[in-house]
Amino acid sequence: MDVSQKRILIVRPDRLGDVVLSTPLPREIKKKYPGSFVAVYVRDYAKDIYVNNPNVDEIIIHQKSKNLTEHIKSINEIRSFRFTHSLTLLPKEDINYKLFFAGIPIRIGVGHKFFQFITNTKSVYRRKLKPLRHESDYCLDTIRKLGIEVSDMNPEIYLTPKEIIEANEFKKNILCDKKYLIGIHAGSGKSSPNWSVERYKSFAEELSKNQGLEVVFTDNEIPDILKNTRFKFVSRNKRLRDDVVMFSALDFLISASTGPMHVASALGVKTISLFCPLPANSVKLWGPLPETAHFVLPEHDYCQNLCPVNPDDCRLEGERGITIEKVLNKINELISEK
Repeated sequence: MDVSQKRILIVRPDRLGDVVLSTPLPREIKKKYPGSFVAVYVRDYAKDIYVNNPNVDEIIIHQKSKNLTEHIKSINEIRSFRFTHSLTLLPKEDINYKLFFAGIPIRIGVGHKFFQFITNTKSVYRRKLKPLRHESDYCLDTIRKLGIEVSDMNPEIYLTPKEIIEANEFKKNILCDKKYLIGIHAGSGKSSPNWSVERYKSFAEELSKNQGLEVVFTDNEIPDILKNTRFKFVSRNKRLRDDVVMFSALDFLISASTGPMHVASALGVKTISLFCPLPANSVKLWGPLPETAHFVLPEHDYCQNLCPVNPDDCRLEGERGITIEKVLNKINELISEK
């Protein structure tokens, strides 16, 4: 097949962090096949991750079909692009059938589901813990199946020149006479071990004692305990793309393992992330990839002795957990290096 005829659809209608970790694929495909057509298939709320990406020719919005008419309409939309390949990064039965009936000749998915078998979908298999690799690396297995060698796993989000100016103005206005803008994202959508909001509040109060730091919260919703405090919430009621611009203005983002952590990291912002050492939640699997990423973990034996079994219930508390002092020391260490 002529290079210019390759038309590849990357399918990732998942959570924010998952979509960010799929961004290396278009870049690596274009390196190998610069004349190819590359599209992404994502949910509407996550499309802003790919806006202004020079390696993406089209963003197609996935909407769950409520009836046969909507399903056929979605199939026809995909068919209209005449894709030669599709790469599905998480097995979804309804999407699998859409790609099949859209007539895409070469379809590559993750796993070995029955619906993949009967539609003749080629598969890559994730043995996530044997050996443990990064989620971005697992995603890239789908393009390795096409014979593409990967040279860079780092995710990236692209800003327009106008957005860069907006970010600089935002930072200038909010910093005033202070030196560093520190973002704290207290929520994690119950997707990973995390501090309680009360602890984040105490941490922010301690951090704010440094007169050179401006501390803001980046959560969309304000927890009750943080209402009527002096802290600014800079993401309230904004579009995702507005938040992307805001995150790019930060000097540091402090959070647990969550989507905004991946957004900030893909923008080149220094991240300090609270992580659990257990394999399913580990830095090696879910941590940001660039050199700007930094981590704070509990003591080595914390999980063996104090794990609540369900990671979503873990608050990383106690002297052998992740203390406020540990995170303060990490950010002070990084500031002193600047």
